[in-house]
Amino acid sequence: MILAGSLSLRLLLALTTMASGLNIPLEVEQPPTIITYTSGPIIVLHFDTAITVKCKARGNPPPEYRWEKDGQAFVPPNFQTIRANQTKGLLVLHSEDMSKFEGKYRCYASNKLGTAMTNEIEIKAFSIPKFPKETLSPIVVSEGEPITLKCNPPEGVAPRLIYWMTVDLQHIEQNERVSMGTDGNLYFSNALKNDSRQDYGCFAAFNRIRTIVQKNAMAVVVKRLKPANDSSESSHTPVAPPARIPSLLLPSGVQTEKVLLKGEDLQLECIPEGFPTPSVKWIKMGEVMSPRVKFNNYNKLLSLSAVEESDEGKYMCTAENSAGKAVHYFDVIVEEPPKWLTEPPQSQLTVIGSDVHIKCSVSGKPQPAITWRRNGVMFRDDPDKRMQVFDDTVILFNAKAEDSGVYQCEASNRHGNILANVNIVIMNMAPLILTENNQEYAAVVGKEITMNCSVFSSPPSSISWTKDEKAIEGEGFLAFESGQSLKIINAEKGDSGKYICVASNMEGSSAVTAVLDVKDATKIVGPPQNTQVDSGKLAKLMCKTEYDASLQDTFELVWRKENKEIPLSSEKNSRYSVKGAMLEIMNVNLSDQGTYTCTARTSLDEDSATAVLTVRDVPDAPIKLDLSELDSPRNVVLSWIPGSDHNSTVTEFVVEYEENRWEPGRWKELQRVTGNQATAELKLYGNLNYQFRVYAVNAIGPGPPSEPTERHKTPPAAPDRNPENIKIQGHHPHQMEISWEPLSPVERNGPGFEYKVKYRQLGVEDSFTEHMVNRSVFLVNNTPTFVPYEIKILSRNSYGWGPEPKPVTGYSGEDVVFWHCLRENVSVPTAAPRDIAVEVINTTVLRVSWTPVPPATVRGRLGGYNVHWVRRRSLLNPDKILDLSHSMSFSGNRSHVIVPGLEPFSEYKLTVYVFNKKGNGPKSDPVTFNTPEGVPEQVTVLTSSIIQRDSVRLEWAQPPKSNGILTSYLLQYHLINETALEVIDSKEINITGADTNHWTLQGLKGDSLYRFDLRACTRAGCGPPQAEESRTDFPEPGAASQESSFSTHGWMIGTMCAVALLTLVVVIACFLRKNKGGKYAGTPSPQRQENLAMEKVKEKEEPHSDTESQKMNDDTFCDYSDSDEKPLKGGSLCSLKGDDATGDSVSRYTLGDYADGGREFNEDGSFIGEYSGHRHRGSVSEPNGPSLVNV
Repeated sequence: MILAGSLSLRLLLALTTMASGLNIPLEVEQPPTIITYTSGPIIVLHFDTAITVKCKARGNPPPEYRWEKDGQAFVPPNFQTIRANQTKGLLVLHSEDMSKFEGKYRCYASNKLGTAMTNEIEIKAFSIPKFPKETLSPIVVSEGEPITLKCNPPEGVAPRLIYWMTVDLQHIEQNERVSMGTDGNLYFSNALKNDSRQDYGCFAAFNRIRTIVQKNAMAVVVKRLKPANDSSESSHTPVAPPARIPSLLLPSGVQTEKVLLKGEDLQLECIPEGFPTPSVKWIKMGEVMSPRVKFNNYNKLLSLSAVEESDEGKYMCTAENSAGKAVHYFDVIVEEPPKWLTEPPQSQLTVIGSDVHIKCSVSGKPQPAITWRRNGVMFRDDPDKRMQVFDDTVILFNAKAEDSGVYQCEASNRHGNILANVNIVIMNMAPLILTENNQEYAAVVGKEITMNCSVFSSPPSSISWTKDEKAIEGEGFLAFESGQSLKIINAEKGDSGKYICVASNMEGSSAVTAVLDVKDATKIVGPPQNTQVDSGKLAKLMCKTEYDASLQDTFELVWRKENKEIPLSSEKNSRYSVKGAMLEIMNVNLSDQGTYTCTARTSLDEDSATAVLTVRDVPDAPIKLDLSELDSPRNVVLSWIPGSDHNSTVTEFVVEYEENRWEPGRWKELQRVTGNQATAELKLYGNLNYQFRVYAVNAIGPGPPSEPTERHKTPPAAPDRNPENIKIQGHHPHQMEISWEPLSPVERNGPGFEYKVKYRQLGVEDSFTEHMVNRSVFLVNNTPTFVPYEIKILSRNSYGWGPEPKPVTGYSGEDVVFWHCLRENVSVPTAAPRDIAVEVINTTVLRVSWTPVPPATVRGRLGGYNVHWVRRRSLLNPDKILDLSHSMSFSGNRSHVIVPGLEPFSEYKLTVYVFNKKGNGPKSDPVTFNTPEGVPEQVTVLTSSIIQRDSVRLEWAQPPKSNGILTSYLLQYHLINETALEVIDSKEINITGADTNHWTLQGLKGDSLYRFDLRACTRAGCGPPQAEESRTDFPEPGAASQESSFSTHGWMIGTMCAVALLTLVVVIACFLRKNKGGKYAGTPSPQRQENLAMEKVKEKEEPHSDTESQKMNDDTFCDYSDSDEKPLKGGSLCSLKGDDATGDSVSRYTLGDYADGGREFNEDGSFIGEYSGHRHRGSVSEPNGPSLVNV
């Protein structure tokens, strides 16, 4: 990296006599420097038996240690109790009585070049605090006189707290008259008779050592004052004490000087005596009182925390009562211990012959006195005038090597002292390079790298860097630390190589070599993507990386979740696994949701990328269900608080109920509400004991139910509704069966439930015939043949009737005429539909219309119409006759229907006939029509093979059904981003020629993933695509010929496999069809017809049970049938049929296939919206409009 505009790194340091923070390497001889020591004071408690005092210094040669106590050499009196380590500076003191070690200690560290010393280390020893044993005489005073109870608490480990209590540990009440001072004494401004007691006790608590000591109890006797005429009659009359001018119990005198250090807390106290009890006031004379001032102890104590110089001055307290007043003055003086004005004096390295200045700048109040020492020994001016002391400054003129040593500056006043050790090293020395020669450095492209060249010399050296014998220049290089470090700001591959550092001064020069290797940076080229996954599924996070191959052994890919490393275990039950660059989380749950970070790391650098994993799960159960009545106990509102939706919006809430009368313990659905609603209005049945619960539903599924509500009981009531789905059936002439859907037990609303059946002949009878029944079926006999009846079914219980029902109309049984012993049935319809018209909607759907038959020709109740069509031939092969038959039944009276399921590009013949319950009517005249071309089916086989790095050969087979004349193939190919699995670029080619079965694509991007979509096309459009994925790349040696050989015949192999599969399907279908056909004969044999006729006669003669009547009512229309003459009972609604008599295969469809995408049927069976053919996944082009064929 050589940039324009040179920046010379050849640095020449100016000679200096002072270095900030002198740091001489230990390879060079130097005087001791104190590194650390135990600062005082050291508190020794009464239970301590040993203490350790530390003192550690560095130097060359290694220093030895000695100790002083109170200014005298400390000689251990007993080797067993004291051990001083002369090489490590550790002082360990052992004794049962540690008080003998009290004092001020100093540690001295010495070698041949000098002596360093510590500040004073004070050791304080405290014994168990105790009050002295003493006998205290009672204090006797008269009423109104002051009392002072002295505590004189023992000294001990701070903090010390003083309490005044009785012997039964009741606190002495304190107030404006009685209070404790800061000295621990209890003061009474004036005595009252009730102050007399024998158990005033002073207690001192030392919390640090968990000790409380008590002084012997003191007695106080207060004498009652006697009146002036002390007669027996007046001796019991109370006499008030005379007024007395206040005076101060504390402090004494008129004025007190209060000296304290800056930052300490100020406390001024005035405790007065007098009668009446004086009040205390404070002022600061000549100044306004600081707002930080606080008053305590009934205004007797002035407190000011962390005093400053501005708090100095004269304060006055005034004690005043009705008899007069007393004052006291406080002179507050704020002082400071010694401190450095800026910083302690710094050690210095200088050359022989230079002048050395050592300045010790301190402040304090009072002004500190400065003491100078050299190697721990005090000194003053040198007789030969080479060293002079000017109070806070020492000057060494024309310094020599022997002047080297440790100089101590100690500043002290009455509040403390501070000490600085200043190492003065006077020497001339050639450069000593401390960095190892041929030190190897590794860096990555685009990052910083710093190469070191640590040098020690005196005077300082000039340092230069070169590479390939050229001075290093350019803005990309930066030298710092006086040239002892060279930083490359943005490393490049070209920066690799050998760098030489040369250091020189007047004493000589030295050089070292540094070797730099710049490697490729570690990068995440495919970061993980934000992912949503359902609970219980597998989550995958991909993190593709690139790194320098030489760092393979140190490379690792670390995954973290919320900045906490994911534990990857080889155990089978571990849910986390890493496969290459992919992290897989099996059976994810909500705890797996969060931010995931993948970190690609080598020994030199790392790169990170994050992605958010969102876990979708079923919703939590709703909480805090609340049930409240509206206008009655049967009309309630249930409300709840939804739980978390777990990242999938709640679509609905389901309210369930359980009642303990009919089905206890069984929960049933009662109501559903939308997901944005948290209340439900519930209509309840009567005479039940309910409880409710709610669960939420989202796209993942239903969540757990809530806790059930309390029981809610509803009162009995009349039924809310009458039976529904009433059916009137006439299985035999002169008979009518009435059935209905019964009310469930919970709908009965009360006891004594039953039904009332009412019926009358429509238009003939005025009044209803009524019957009370308990069943849900009723049989009416002796009815006229096939006449209409009006029927009502009512519900009732012991509390009343249900609402008035709407009448239902039905018919009695139909007539049957027999000829030749019922061998010929003549009750089927007699007329065929006319004016048959076919409208071709698209390739597979028709609209068929006709003129309905006259009602009289139906010969009974109209069942519906049947559409029958035959596929004559495919227009792709018109010479081959197919004759494949299909039919579809449509219930009710209608004039047009929609017929789906036809084949495109085919010729059809279609007829229509009517049917009733007895059979089919004659067929209409046939209509012949053609269906238009459709889009082809999917290409069955699509294979790819690599020809060259940018070329791919595709081969395919024709679709199994072209549904028209093939015109071309549409080929689309897409370049895929393998990381995001997204399409980067897409192109398409129209391949003409129906016989084309291969294509070669050239100019593709090498080493890339492509997806190929191939569609077959007719004039109607293109069919669904067949997809194939392939990666462009050079084929491996030895594999090209094999792959080419396989691809040459791949389409043939695929075609043969497809043909074999279709053949197998046809064989299985024929086998199943053969077995199924035995159950349904096309036309019964004559013997079988006769037996059937006899069975019908027997059915007319025998009465039918209710169960048989219900079975005969399965008159479902629009059925499949295996014959044009006899529809099957119980068939499914509107399904196709095949004609077994022809022996052809049967096609079956459902109208549901044509109702997707918003398409619906009207009540008459026609489509609503657009018509389309059978659904395909590809795009489909249909003819412009339907064609109409009329007969």
